[in-house]
Amino acid sequence: MTETMPQKPGATKWILAARPKTLWASVAPVIVGTAVAWRDGMLHWPAAVACLAGAVLIQIGTNFANDLFDYERGVDTSARTGPLRVTQAGLVTPEQMRAAMVVVFSFAFAVGVFLVWRGGWPIVAVGLASIAAAILYTGGPFPYGYRGLGDLFVFVFFGPVAVAGTYYVQALEVTTAVWAASLPMGFLATAILVVNNLRDIDTDRQTGKKTLAVRLGRTGSTWEYALLLTASLLVPIVMVVCDMAGIGVLAAAAAMLIGIPDIMTLARQTDGARLNQTLARTARLQAVYAIVFAIGINL
Repeated sequence: MTETMPQKPGATKWILAARPKTLWASVAPVIVGTAVAWRDGMLHWPAAVACLAGAVLIQIGTNFANDLFDYERGVDTSARTGPLRVTQAGLVTPEQMRAAMVVVFSFAFAVGVFLVWRGGWPIVAVGLASIAAAILYTGGPFPYGYRGLGDLFVFVFFGPVAVAGTYYVQALEVTTAVWAASLPMGFLATAILVVNNLRDIDTDRQTGKKTLAVRLGRTGSTWEYALLLTASLLVPIVMVVCDMAGIGVLAAAAAMLIGIPDIMTLARQTDGARLNQTLARTARLQAVYAIVFAIGINL
Protein backbone atom coordinates (compact mmCIF):
# COMPACT_ATOMS: atom_id res chain seq x y z
CA MET A 1 0.00 0.00 0.00
CA THR A 2 1.32 3.47 -0.86
CA GLU A 3 1.30 5.97 1.99
CA THR A 4 -0.56 9.18 1.18
CA MET A 5 1.61 12.25 1.49
CA PRO A 6 0.11 15.06 3.59
CA GLN A 7 -1.07 17.91 1.38
CA LYS A 8 -0.74 21.64 1.84
CA PRO A 9 -0.92 24.43 -0.74
CA GLY A 10 2.43 24.88 -2.46
CA ALA A 11 3.11 28.35 -1.07
CA THR A 12 2.08 27.39 2.45
CA LYS A 13 4.55 24.56 2.87
CA TRP A 14 7.44 26.71 1.66
CA ILE A 15 6.44 29.50 4.02
CA LEU A 16 6.47 26.96 6.84
CA ALA A 17 9.92 25.79 5.76
CA ALA A 18 11.23 29.37 5.72
CA ARG A 19 10.15 29.82 9.39
CA PRO A 20 9.12 33.47 9.03
CA LYS A 21 8.84 34.07 12.79
CA THR A 22 12.63 33.68 13.13
CA LEU A 23 13.62 35.90 10.19
CA TRP A 24 13.99 38.96 12.43
CA ALA A 25 17.36 37.46 13.37
CA SER A 26 18.60 38.44 9.89
CA VAL A 27 16.57 41.65 9.50
CA ALA A 28 17.55 43.22 12.85
CA PRO A 29 21.33 43.42 12.21
CA VAL A 30 20.74 45.16 8.88
CA ILE A 31 18.49 47.71 10.61
CA VAL A 32 21.17 48.45 13.20
CA GLY A 33 24.06 48.61 10.73
CA THR A 34 22.07 50.92 8.47
CA ALA A 35 21.04 53.12 11.41
CA VAL A 36 24.67 53.69 12.37
CA ALA A 37 25.54 54.45 8.73
CA TRP A 38 22.67 56.97 8.63
CA ARG A 39 23.91 58.65 11.79
CA ASP A 40 27.41 58.91 10.34
CA GLY A 41 26.14 60.40 7.09
CA MET A 42 27.12 57.29 5.11
CA LEU A 43 23.68 55.92 4.24
CA HIS A 44 23.57 54.14 0.86
CA TRP A 45 20.07 52.85 0.23
CA PRO A 46 20.83 50.41 -2.63
CA ALA A 47 23.51 48.72 -0.53
CA ALA A 48 21.24 48.63 2.53
CA VAL A 49 18.39 47.02 0.57
CA ALA A 50 20.79 44.51 -0.98
CA CYS A 51 22.12 43.61 2.48
CA LEU A 52 18.58 43.06 3.72
CA ALA A 53 17.70 40.83 0.77
CA GLY A 54 20.93 38.86 1.04
CA ALA A 55 20.62 38.37 4.79
CA VAL A 56 17.02 37.13 4.59
CA LEU A 57 17.83 34.82 1.68
CA ILE A 58 20.78 33.29 3.53
CA GLN A 59 18.65 32.66 6.60
CA ILE A 60 15.89 31.09 4.54
CA GLY A 61 18.51 28.94 2.84
CA THR A 62 19.84 27.98 6.26
CA ASN A 63 16.36 26.97 7.41
CA PHE A 64 15.88 24.88 4.26
CA ALA A 65 19.27 23.23 4.84
CA ASN A 66 18.42 22.44 8.47
CA ASP A 67 15.07 21.00 7.43
CA LEU A 68 16.78 18.74 4.91
CA PHE A 69 19.90 17.68 6.79
CA ASP A 70 18.16 17.08 10.12
CA TYR A 71 15.73 14.81 8.28
CA GLU A 72 18.50 12.93 6.50
CA ARG A 73 20.38 12.41 9.78
CA GLY A 74 17.25 11.15 11.52
CA VAL A 75 17.22 14.00 14.03
CA ASP A 76 13.68 15.12 13.19
CA THR A 77 11.26 12.57 14.62
CA SER A 78 7.56 12.47 15.44
CA ALA A 79 8.48 13.25 19.06
CA ARG A 80 9.80 16.70 18.12
CA THR A 81 7.78 19.55 19.66
CA GLY A 82 9.00 22.41 17.49
CA PRO A 83 7.29 23.92 14.44
CA LEU A 84 6.54 21.56 11.58
CA ARG A 85 9.54 20.40 9.54
CA VAL A 86 8.17 19.95 6.05
CA THR A 87 10.62 17.30 4.86
CA GLN A 88 10.05 15.10 7.90
CA ALA A 89 6.29 15.62 7.56
CA GLY A 90 6.38 14.47 3.94
CA LEU A 91 5.14 17.78 2.53
CA VAL A 92 8.18 18.01 0.25
CA THR A 93 10.70 15.39 -0.82
CA PRO A 94 14.38 15.64 0.10
CA GLU A 95 15.13 16.26 -3.58
CA GLN A 96 12.70 19.18 -3.68
CA MET A 97 14.14 20.68 -0.52
CA ARG A 98 17.70 20.31 -1.83
CA ALA A 99 16.72 22.05 -5.06
CA ALA A 100 14.96 24.85 -3.15
CA MET A 101 18.02 25.35 -0.96
CA VAL A 102 20.25 25.68 -4.04
CA VAL A 103 17.84 28.17 -5.63
CA VAL A 104 17.69 30.37 -2.52
CA PHE A 105 21.47 30.39 -2.05
CA SER A 106 21.83 31.19 -5.78
CA PHE A 107 19.62 34.25 -5.33
CA ALA A 108 21.72 35.25 -2.31
CA PHE A 109 24.86 34.87 -4.42
CA ALA A 110 23.33 37.06 -7.13
CA VAL A 111 22.60 39.79 -4.58
CA GLY A 112 26.16 39.40 -3.38
CA VAL A 113 27.52 40.29 -6.82
CA PHE A 114 26.21 43.84 -6.39
CA LEU A 115 27.58 44.02 -2.86
CA VAL A 116 31.01 42.88 -4.10
CA TRP A 117 30.89 45.59 -6.75
CA ARG A 118 30.10 48.07 -4.00
CA GLY A 119 32.38 46.84 -1.22
CA GLY A 120 35.14 44.92 -2.97
CA TRP A 121 36.77 41.58 -2.27
CA PRO A 122 36.22 41.58 1.52
CA ILE A 123 32.53 41.03 0.74
CA VAL A 124 33.42 37.91 -1.25
CA ALA A 125 34.96 36.38 1.86
CA VAL A 126 32.01 37.43 4.03
CA GLY A 127 29.43 36.11 1.58
CA LEU A 128 31.09 32.76 0.97
CA ALA A 129 31.76 32.27 4.69
CA SER A 130 28.12 33.04 5.49
CA ILE A 131 26.78 30.54 2.95
CA ALA A 132 29.29 27.90 4.08
CA ALA A 133 28.33 28.44 7.73
CA ALA A 134 24.65 28.13 6.78
CA ILE A 135 25.17 24.77 5.09
CA LEU A 136 27.67 23.30 7.53
CA TYR A 137 25.50 24.07 10.57
CA THR A 138 23.73 20.75 10.07
CA GLY A 139 25.31 19.57 6.78
CA GLY A 140 28.64 18.14 5.74
CA PRO A 141 30.72 15.47 7.48
CA PHE A 142 31.18 17.49 10.69
CA PRO A 143 28.06 19.62 11.33
CA TYR A 144 29.14 22.12 13.95
CA GLY A 145 25.57 22.60 15.20
CA TYR A 146 25.69 19.00 16.43
CA ARG A 147 28.88 19.66 18.41
CA GLY A 148 27.79 22.56 20.59
CA LEU A 149 29.29 25.27 18.37
CA GLY A 150 26.05 26.63 16.94
CA ASP A 151 25.75 29.38 19.55
CA LEU A 152 29.21 30.75 18.74
CA PHE A 153 28.64 30.79 14.99
CA VAL A 154 25.19 32.38 15.33
CA PHE A 155 26.66 35.12 17.50
CA VAL A 156 29.45 35.83 15.03
CA PHE A 157 27.41 35.77 11.82
CA PHE A 158 24.20 37.40 13.08
CA GLY A 159 26.10 39.94 15.16
CA PRO A 160 29.52 41.35 14.15
CA VAL A 161 29.53 39.97 10.60
CA ALA A 162 25.99 41.09 9.73
CA VAL A 163 26.06 44.53 11.38
CA ALA A 164 29.62 45.46 10.43
CA GLY A 165 29.12 44.05 6.93
CA THR A 166 25.98 46.15 6.46
CA TYR A 167 27.81 49.26 7.60
CA TYR A 168 30.88 48.52 5.51
CA VAL A 169 29.10 48.26 2.15
CA GLN A 170 27.61 51.69 2.84
CA ALA A 171 30.48 53.55 4.48
CA LEU A 172 33.37 51.46 3.05
CA GLU A 173 34.93 51.40 6.50
CA VAL A 174 34.10 50.04 9.96
CA THR A 175 34.17 51.99 13.22
CA THR A 176 34.43 51.01 16.87
CA ALA A 177 30.83 52.10 17.41
CA VAL A 178 29.66 49.66 14.75
CA TRP A 179 31.45 46.75 16.42
CA ALA A 180 29.85 47.72 19.72
CA ALA A 181 26.40 48.04 18.16
CA SER A 182 26.78 44.58 16.62
CA LEU A 183 27.11 42.80 19.97
CA PRO A 184 23.45 42.94 21.10
CA MET A 185 22.32 41.62 17.71
CA GLY A 186 24.62 38.63 18.14
CA PHE A 187 23.54 38.13 21.74
CA LEU A 188 19.82 38.20 20.92
CA ALA A 189 20.13 35.96 17.85
CA THR A 190 21.97 33.48 20.06
CA ALA A 191 19.21 33.78 22.67
CA ILE A 192 16.71 32.68 19.99
CA LEU A 193 18.87 29.62 19.33
CA VAL A 194 19.10 28.86 23.05
CA VAL A 195 15.30 28.68 23.33
CA ASN A 196 15.11 26.58 20.17
CA ASN A 197 17.68 24.08 21.46
CA LEU A 198 16.25 24.02 24.97
CA ARG A 199 12.86 23.16 23.54
CA ASP A 200 14.40 20.26 21.58
CA ILE A 201 16.82 19.17 24.31
CA ASP A 202 15.22 15.78 24.96
CA THR A 203 14.90 14.68 21.34
CA ASP A 204 18.34 16.08 20.49
CA ARG A 205 19.87 14.10 23.35
CA GLN A 206 18.14 10.93 22.19
CA THR A 207 19.31 11.33 18.59
CA GLY A 208 22.90 12.25 19.46
CA LYS A 209 22.66 15.92 18.51
CA LYS A 210 24.95 17.47 21.13
CA THR A 211 23.92 21.11 21.03
CA LEU A 212 25.23 23.45 23.69
CA ALA A 213 21.85 23.11 25.42
CA VAL A 214 22.38 19.34 25.63
CA ARG A 215 25.85 19.92 27.05
CA LEU A 216 24.82 22.61 29.55
CA GLY A 217 21.46 21.12 30.54
CA ARG A 218 18.30 23.07 31.33
CA THR A 219 19.75 25.09 34.19
CA GLY A 220 22.91 26.02 32.32
CA SER A 221 20.93 27.00 29.22
CA THR A 222 18.63 29.21 31.30
CA TRP A 223 21.69 30.98 32.70
CA GLU A 224 23.09 31.39 29.19
CA TYR A 225 19.82 32.97 28.06
CA ALA A 226 19.77 35.31 31.07
CA LEU A 227 23.39 36.37 30.47
CA LEU A 228 22.73 37.06 26.78
CA LEU A 229 19.79 39.31 27.62
CA THR A 230 21.75 41.05 30.38
CA ALA A 231 24.69 41.68 28.07
CA SER A 232 22.30 43.17 25.49
CA LEU A 233 20.99 45.52 28.17
CA LEU A 234 24.48 46.64 29.16
CA VAL A 235 25.90 47.41 25.70
CA PRO A 236 23.91 50.64 25.14
CA ILE A 237 24.95 51.84 28.58
CA VAL A 238 28.62 51.19 27.79
CA MET A 239 28.25 52.96 24.44
CA VAL A 240 26.89 56.06 26.14
CA VAL A 241 29.60 56.02 28.82
CA CYS A 242 32.31 55.62 26.14
CA ASP A 243 30.80 58.41 24.03
CA MET A 244 29.99 56.11 21.11
CA ALA A 245 26.29 57.05 21.16
CA GLY A 246 23.87 59.52 22.71
CA ILE A 247 21.51 58.79 25.55
CA GLY A 248 18.78 57.86 23.07
CA VAL A 249 20.17 54.34 22.85
CA LEU A 250 19.32 53.79 26.51
CA ALA A 251 15.76 53.20 25.34
CA ALA A 252 17.02 49.92 23.87
CA ALA A 253 18.39 48.94 27.27
CA ALA A 254 15.00 49.67 28.81
CA ALA A 255 13.32 47.53 26.13
CA MET A 256 15.25 44.53 27.41
CA LEU A 257 13.16 44.54 30.56
CA ILE A 258 10.31 42.92 28.64
CA GLY A 259 12.47 39.82 28.36
CA ILE A 260 12.51 39.16 32.12
CA PRO A 261 9.33 37.02 32.09
CA ASP A 262 10.91 34.79 29.45
CA ILE A 263 13.88 34.13 31.71
CA MET A 264 11.46 33.00 34.37
CA THR A 265 9.62 30.83 31.85
CA LEU A 266 12.81 29.04 30.85
CA ALA A 267 13.71 28.51 34.49
CA ARG A 268 10.50 26.66 35.30
CA GLN A 269 9.15 25.35 31.97
CA THR A 270 9.93 21.79 30.86
CA ASP A 271 7.18 21.48 28.25
CA GLY A 272 8.99 21.85 24.93
CA ALA A 273 5.85 22.76 23.00
CA ARG A 274 5.13 25.76 25.24
CA LEU A 275 8.63 27.09 24.61
CA ASN A 276 7.57 27.84 21.03
CA GLN A 277 5.82 30.90 22.46
CA THR A 278 9.01 31.93 24.23
CA LEU A 279 10.90 31.48 20.97
CA ALA A 280 8.49 33.80 19.16
CA ARG A 281 8.67 36.38 21.98
CA THR A 282 12.48 36.33 21.92
CA ALA A 283 12.43 36.99 18.17
CA ARG A 284 10.03 39.89 18.76
CA LEU A 285 12.29 41.17 21.52
CA GLN A 286 15.18 41.35 19.06
CA ALA A 287 12.95 43.17 16.59
CA VAL A 288 11.84 45.74 19.19
CA TYR A 289 15.41 46.18 20.40
CA ALA A 290 16.76 46.76 16.88
CA ILE A 291 14.07 49.30 16.01
CA VAL A 292 14.38 51.21 19.29
CA PHE A 293 18.18 51.11 19.08
CA ALA A 294 18.10 52.37 15.47
CA ILE A 295 15.88 55.29 16.43
CA GLY A 296 17.84 56.04 19.60
CA ILE A 297 21.21 56.14 17.89
CA ASN A 298 19.94 58.81 15.51
CA LEU A 299 18.41 61.08 18.15
